[in-house]
Amino acid sequence: MPSQEELFEAVDALLEGEPQLPPPAERARLREAAGVSQVKLAQALKSTAQTVKNWENGRSEPRPPRLQAYLRLLEGWADRYPAAAPAPTAAPQTFTGATQQPAPAPAAPAATPVAPAAAEPVPAARTTSRRPVRKAAPLAAVDPRFPHGPLVVLDGDGSAYGVDGIVLDCPATTIAQLVEWTLKECGLGAPRLNRNGKDSDPLVVLTAAAAVRLGMPERLEGHEQRRSLRLEDDHPVVKQLAKAKWKLTQRGFGPWARIYRPAQAGQRQCVQLAILSWDALDARSWPGVAGMEPADVARTLGTYAARVITPRGSTATSGLELMTALRPPTRAMKNETTGEWESAYNPGSLGTEPMDPAPPEAPTEHPAAQGWTGGVLDEEAYQWVRDPQLLTDEECLRPYAIGLDLNTAFLAAAARLVVGLSAPDHFHRPTFNKKIPGSWLVDLSHIELDPRLPSPFTPSGQRPTGPAWYQTHTLAYAQELGYDVAPIEAYLRRETGAYLDPWHDRLKTAYVDTLADLGVSAELDDRQFLAAMEHHKQVDPGMAAVLAAIKATVKGGIGKLRERPQGRHYRDGERWPALERPTWRPDIRAAVISKARVNMHRKMANTAKATGQYPLGVLSDCVVYASPGPSPLDFLPYTTSGKPLPGAFRLGTTPGLAKVEGVQEMAWAVDLMEKGLNPARHIKGGDAVTDEGE
Repeated sequence: MPSQEELFEAVDALLEGEPQLPPPAERARLREAAGVSQVKLAQALKSTAQTVKNWENGRSEPRPPRLQAYLRLLEGWADRYPAAAPAPTAAPQTFTGATQQPAPAPAAPAATPVAPAAAEPVPAARTTSRRPVRKAAPLAAVDPRFPHGPLVVLDGDGSAYGVDGIVLDCPATTIAQLVEWTLKECGLGAPRLNRNGKDSDPLVVLTAAAAVRLGMPERLEGHEQRRSLRLEDDHPVVKQLAKAKWKLTQRGFGPWARIYRPAQAGQRQCVQLAILSWDALDARSWPGVAGMEPADVARTLGTYAARVITPRGSTATSGLELMTALRPPTRAMKNETTGEWESAYNPGSLGTEPMDPAPPEAPTEHPAAQGWTGGVLDEEAYQWVRDPQLLTDEECLRPYAIGLDLNTAFLAAAARLVVGLSAPDHFHRPTFNKKIPGSWLVDLSHIELDPRLPSPFTPSGQRPTGPAWYQTHTLAYAQELGYDVAPIEAYLRRETGAYLDPWHDRLKTAYVDTLADLGVSAELDDRQFLAAMEHHKQVDPGMAAVLAAIKATVKGGIGKLRERPQGRHYRDGERWPALERPTWRPDIRAAVISKARVNMHRKMANTAKATGQYPLGVLSDCVVYASPGPSPLDFLPYTTSGKPLPGAFRLGTTPGLAKVEGVQEMAWAVDLMEKGLNPARHIKGGDAVTDEGE
């Protein structure tokens, strides 16, 4: 057994022998400080601009001999352009002609907001104290501008619980005072996720007791209609804020209230409130959190804020906000004529202007769909059950039905997904190109596939009956299966990019890291993985809630890309507020779902080819198989060496891999199928017998 000293010497030798590059963000900073574009740097190193981009966003690392040359260049730049200490008023750095989604240039960083004097005086803050509460592990390096983290949970006694076990004394007795204290004294916030973006505003979560202490009802009337919850405009709290010159967004004072003043000198003055007793945290997305102690709520939300984003509303809203935070629509660019810094389009983003969809991509309520009779793009998740007449005796005699659920299937589909960034153009009889995102009118009704598998071309799994609109990935899969694709017409987008890449990467890391906190790591073999998954939710309820919130962020964020109108007073053909967002993009949602459905079909087809086993039913990312034993190890295909069969279903922790959704008796599944019900819908709970419909 080697001694500790021998091991340290060996590690030190490795460290001394391998050139140490600065972090990716520092590489980009040095290049920009030198006024060198990615293209010019790539030419000097005899490489490509995309490769340089990958070095600067951490996706890949240079190898010898470029490694040594790149390191020498960075060291020279570091001597000339040393990193400045963080300062609230740092000037934007020079940006020069980069290509294809360049590394973003910084906007002027915002300091901790300082609000002007309010009409109502604020009591002096009491001394910060630390009390013996359960501490969370440090989530990230502390930004000196935000020493107390992204959020606090305020209780009725004035204790404000933050991340890492900190507890502050909040003297505020009114909402206006709370806002002032948060901005002036609290040191809350989170640094931007992209240098072109904005720092996250501080979040203050109110318990029921805190809400009452600050002059609000513990619960709101009309609680059953959660979307419309808000204080009336003549409520004393709302009037108090108006008197102190604070504003509310159009949503008013509801479960998630944003209180702000217009920015002054580029500094934001905004506080986000979340009121637990008003159901700010939906129990489906945040199971059990509303009933936790304030310190545990702070730990749970703080972990989510560090790994995903400071919550801004529902998990769906946070999912959409995360897209914009990681791909800001604008960046700072110097006008070479005037010498002034201006806001310019940030390549690779969706920009600042809303974009109408092509008619077949629009939901029926949209103005673009009014009078349109040319068919619709129906790219949705699977809802399919096999015809029970196609069940074999062998399948029916198997004792178990096992449901497999793909981890965050939509997130897996978003990986390296090329989507349209520009408006759609209309084409007649175009040649199909799998590299161009868009909607294509094609007749696939002649394609006949095994009826024991769902059709990959329709959400129902039924064979197409004539020409229909399809997203690019669906047709690319038809080509992959060996069939010709002859579009009749198409709506295509000329400017494209992997818009969701940063979103995918951040959420994937958050998902995997949180599973690991629950004892389910990538190092486990399949048996250990299954054992760990059986009780992972009991390991740490707070981390289990974070995991659920991450999954809800994925699905909700994708869903928000085609948010439908709300309210009984809406009339078809009218515009609704969501249409004014650049992130209202039903075509991107369709691309994600199309790819997810194709991925599911490919796994089912590969499993059938290798084993002769066919699914009983599929619902979105859940598929049910007959099994000779109560474990997926009893029917999943493995190679002779004991490894999972490539291309088929595989157990694991990363997005796109599978876990057990539920296990039931096979007789239960057959009974459902004979009633026309889908066992994949109910495999988790087995309650379909009393469920009257899908």
